[in-house]
Amino acid sequence: MELYFPTDLGERLAYCSAAVAALIGLFLMFAPGYTYRILKLQVREGQTEAYGEARSAGGFMLGFGLMAILLAQPMIYLALGASFGVAGFGRILSLMSDRGSIFLSLLLLVVQAILAALPFLYGLGYI
Repeated sequence: MELYFPTDLGERLAYCSAAVAALIGLFLMFAPGYTYRILKLQVREGQTEAYGEARSAGGFMLGFGLMAILLAQPMIYLALGASFGVAGFGRILSLMSDRGSIFLSLLLLVVQAILAALPFLYGLGYI
C-alpha cells in the first residue's frame, strides 16, 4: 500500500470526503467532550457512557475514512457515500421528530449531503 494524493478531480473530491470523515472521527474519538459542546449536547455528571459511545463512533469513522484513503477503490468510496447518505437520512428523521436545534441540524445535513455526494459521484463515474 502506498499513500498518494489522487490526480483525477473526481477521485480527489472523494479522497477529500474520506479525509474529512477521518478528521471528524479523530476529533470525535479523542475529544468527545468538545464535540458534545459543539453539537450542544449535554452529558450528566457521572454518566460517562456517552463518551464511550462517541469514541466508538469516532473510531469507526476514523477507520472507514483511513481505509478509503489507503485502498482508494471506487467501491469503497461508494460505501463511504452510502454511509454518509444514510446518516443524512437519519438527520432528516431527527429534524422531523426531535426537538433539537434546527439551524445546527440543517447545517450538519448540508455537510452530510456534500460528504455523501462527492464519493457517490466519483464511484458512479459522473466526475
